[in-house]
Parts: sequence; C-alpha cells; structure tokens
Amino acid sequence: MLERHGIVTRETAIAEGIPGGFASIYGELQNLELLGTARRGYFVEGLGGAQFALPGAVERLRSMPQTEGELQVLAATDPANPYGATLSWPKLEGQRRPARTAGAYVMLRDGEPLLYVERGGKGILRLQKLDDSDFNEVLGALAEAAQAGQIEKLAIERVDGEAVIGSGLEPAMIEAGFRRQPRKLVA
Repeated sequence: MLERHGIVTRETAIAEGIPGGFASIYGELQNLELLGTARRGYFVEGLGGAQFALPGAVERLRSMPQTEGELQVLAATDPANPYGATLSWPKLEGQRRPARTAGAYVMLRDGEPLLYVERGGKGILRLQKLDDSDFNEVLGALAEAAQAGQIEKLAIERVDGEAVIGSGLEPAMIEAGFRRQPRKLVA
C-alpha cells in the first residue's frame, strides 16, 4: 500500500477493503517506521492523525510546486483522486451522488472537485457553485482534454440531471468547444 499510495491512512485502508481495517496493518506500519522504511507523521491536512509514508513520497510532496488555479481531469478511480475513497464527495441537493466508477472523471482545481463526468460521458454534475466565467473555463478544459485524447470522447446529454439541448447551458458549451448533434453535445 505504501508503494501504491505513497501515504497510508485509516481512510486508505478502508478504501482498499483491508479485512480488519487500519488496525490490522497498524502494527506492521509501526515496524516499518522502526526499520526506517516508512515515516509516521501528519502529512496531509484533514486526514487521520496516524499517517505513514515512504520517505520519497514525503519529499515529493514537499517539492511539488504550488499551482494556483490549475485544472486537472482525473479518472474517478485514479488513486490521485481522494474523493469517494479518502474524502466524501460534496453533497448535491436533489441529485445522484458521484461514485468512483470506471469510465467516470472528476475535474479538480487546487484539489477541490468542480465537475463530475458520468461513466460513458453522457452527463455532467456540477460539484461546486461556479459563476459563468468559471463554468465556461472548466467546460473549455474538459472539451480540450477530450479532443486531446486525455479522456474518452464525450457525448453530453445532461447537465445536473437536465437535458442540455435547449437549455441555457448549450451556448456556453458550444463556445467552450463542444459540437451540437441530435440530443447531445460532443467533444
């Protein structure tokens, strides 16, 4: 788990489905700390107090440049995406909750989830309240990622559960790089 995640917390053990949870591996993680193979500390704010990491992972975290406002698109199942595993998805009123499903994507800015793209690219859920300019920027980055082949092609039929064709969002999506087709917008 240390090799795969770099940092292991109680939430990581739960997400991995370890029988007995974090308590069952805690002793071994302590042994790795005594051997100097792992470090114990509080590396990621907001996660449990007992965190174990490989020394290289700690150094990589410390050396990462601070990127303000950068948009990232990750597979919902990517270990770098903490939502749905280590952290809870944001609560959405009256809508389905996002899930860590193969084929789904999440767009993050500074680690905060902004959009969730449903499996198959047919629907988008807004995970944060975005003003028009921010939403247009996020849509543009999403269309760009699909056109560059970073993610699967998108055929958006719904945004926040509502049909996109004929909605007020259609012009913004076309301006962001999506193309109109019957019943959907594609990128």
